[in-house]
Amino acid sequence: MPKKILTGIVTSDKPNKTITVSVERKYSHPILKKVLKVKKKYSAHDENNKFKIGDKVSIIECKPFSKNKKFQVMDGSK
Repeated sequence: MPKKILTGIVTSDKPNKTITVSVERKYSHPILKKVLKVKKKYSAHDENNKFKIGDKVSIIECKPFSKNKKFQVMDGSK
């Protein structure tokens, strides 16, 4: 099965070697037929503490680093 790749914006970089990434997705409600925006936060492993708040990053699914950290940073751009 392919690994998930998500794109989002870094919202926190306080923990060591960890960033919090906010990923936004849009979908159409099945009954209301209205387009909704939903944000979800993911914790991702950042080995070199390279990314700061506001950076746009791509994260990929990987083996768990901890209880909540199941993604790793692939690459990013300012």
